[in-house]
Amino acid sequence: MAAPVVSRMVRRVLRSSIRSCNSGAPGTQPRPGDPSQSAAEELSRRRQFLREHPVPFSAFLTDSFGRQHSYLRISLTEKCNLRCQYCMPEEGVPLTPKVDLLTTEEILMLARLFVKEGVDKIRLTGGEPLIRPDVVDIVAQLHRLEGLRTIGVTTNGINLARLLPQLQKAGLNAINISLDTLVPAKFEFIVRRKGFHKVMEGIHKAIELGYSPVKVNCVVMRGLNEDELLDFVALTEGLPLDVRFIEYMPFDGNKWNFKKMVSYKEMLDTLRQRWPELEKLPEEESSTAKSFKVPGFRGHVSFITSMSEHFCGTCNRLRITADGNLKVCLFGNAEVSLRDHLRAGASEEELLSIIGAAVGRKKRQHAGMFSISQMKNRPMILIELFLMLQDSPPAIPSISSKDSLGVQGLRHRGSFSNQVATLWAGYQVPQTPPLAQRWPGSGSLQRHYCSHPDSDSNPKCLSPVSRAPASRSGPLPTSDQLTHVDTEGRAAMVDVGGKPTTERVAVASAVVLLGPVAFKLVQENQLKKGDALVVAQLAGIQAAKVTSQLIPLCHHVALSHVQLRLELDSTRHAVVIQASCRAQGPTGVEMEALTSAAVAALTLYDMCKAVSRDIVLEEIKLISKTGGQRGDFHRT
Repeated sequence: MAAPVVSRMVRRVLRSSIRSCNSGAPGTQPRPGDPSQSAAEELSRRRQFLREHPVPFSAFLTDSFGRQHSYLRISLTEKCNLRCQYCMPEEGVPLTPKVDLLTTEEILMLARLFVKEGVDKIRLTGGEPLIRPDVVDIVAQLHRLEGLRTIGVTTNGINLARLLPQLQKAGLNAINISLDTLVPAKFEFIVRRKGFHKVMEGIHKAIELGYSPVKVNCVVMRGLNEDELLDFVALTEGLPLDVRFIEYMPFDGNKWNFKKMVSYKEMLDTLRQRWPELEKLPEEESSTAKSFKVPGFRGHVSFITSMSEHFCGTCNRLRITADGNLKVCLFGNAEVSLRDHLRAGASEEELLSIIGAAVGRKKRQHAGMFSISQMKNRPMILIELFLMLQDSPPAIPSISSKDSLGVQGLRHRGSFSNQVATLWAGYQVPQTPPLAQRWPGSGSLQRHYCSHPDSDSNPKCLSPVSRAPASRSGPLPTSDQLTHVDTEGRAAMVDVGGKPTTERVAVASAVVLLGPVAFKLVQENQLKKGDALVVAQLAGIQAAKVTSQLIPLCHHVALSHVQLRLELDSTRHAVVIQASCRAQGPTGVEMEALTSAAVAALTLYDMCKAVSRDIVLEEIKLISKTGGQRGDFHRT
């Protein structure tokens, strides 16, 4: 153990020289009353001296494969102010009694020990770290540790705008904000709480205070948010963001399913279809991210490839849980309690020996995604805040008719990005429109849902649908043969490999005749199952994304936009559904639009069938189709 002893001796000598030398080194003591020598300047000079005079890295924090662990993540709490369906098991999480959690003094004691041994970056996590009352004081205490260069936090963003000015003043210099969707209704569905605009306000506040880049963590899961990849990337055009797409990882209780994981390469292919010029950025040492940038954009995007391409060989991270256990691998189930040894009166040397033994047992790499999914490990909420998506989320919670939740969706990448950028640049928090509106000339309360982000200013979303007849733009050539049948009459998928890539847009509609009783309950949002319009809208959007899995011979299409509008027609006691899909590709998206409208209609039937069996689904039809080789179609 000679190396650790030498390391500690050198560090002590350096610290001693910094505190007492008077030969012009950075530690020279200021003269009393000298205004030019502030405590902050003194601390800065000490840190500069340590950077210029590095000492041997601690053997206690170096594993048997030579990896030096200079990055420590500390969980401040197991509690969270959201109830994410993807972070906690369905049955909930038993929280550790407060007496068994690390105290502030114990957190700072351990942090001081790790920094003394060579840790230069600490990230505070949770649960949600910003709900801890003394989080600002903890950051300020950490900022005083010599040798610590970076203090970061990973947060859900709910309290960020309120606390960030204090945290920045205390010494916080890195921020990760978790956000899985840009659709407010989907956000509320996922986290079981309101707060989308608070998160957006927190991101804006971080940009306003000069944090660059502001890291946005987005866990990508098939069938939930993989259709939003392009919209997230578009935000980096005008904003200094590092949007980090994270592969869905298995943890205890989150019902991990390989089919739900969207791999790094699949995500990258989707981005390159839209931006072929996407360029790779140099990787930093020990980085977990593969970073890319669209030339000319202010920000960039990254991929955390824990499952498909692990980065175990350069891992430099250790974790301390809120109850004081040291985890040397996020995916490992081996832990050692530092809390118990601290409270038993262990000396610094004894603690270092325990830490060194744990680090020394760290394996070369994790067991792989399939083995990890079978291992017993903590739920993610008990390790740190990290967005894990559940395989089969429970039904959307009921939303009171008193709520003014606006349902926004995604429009074309560029215009949506510009809208968000404009809102943030103007120091505004986007406000969602009310669900309930009175139509002109109507004496009854009317409700509609529109997934168009400009629904609060779009007259079509605030009044009955205009049903003026449309027209064809020229004759529509047809084929005298079925394209999905080969010469012998067998089913076959059409080869679209030779077709040109164009922008394809399709609009389809459906009508659900509810009858007066069910219509009134939907109108007033009084169904026991919950808000039928919200559930139908989400179902329609998800159906569009998985059309190729439902219709056997449909090609998989990477949709760039899905818009679903549901409006109430009081004259017929009906819900009128209109679905619009857009994509860049060699094949049309009419099947996606039709599937979206049909599944939204079926969902309304399911939500209302307990009230009435006299529900009729009708008029499922294609309204328009553009971008194909055979010309555009508009129904008359």
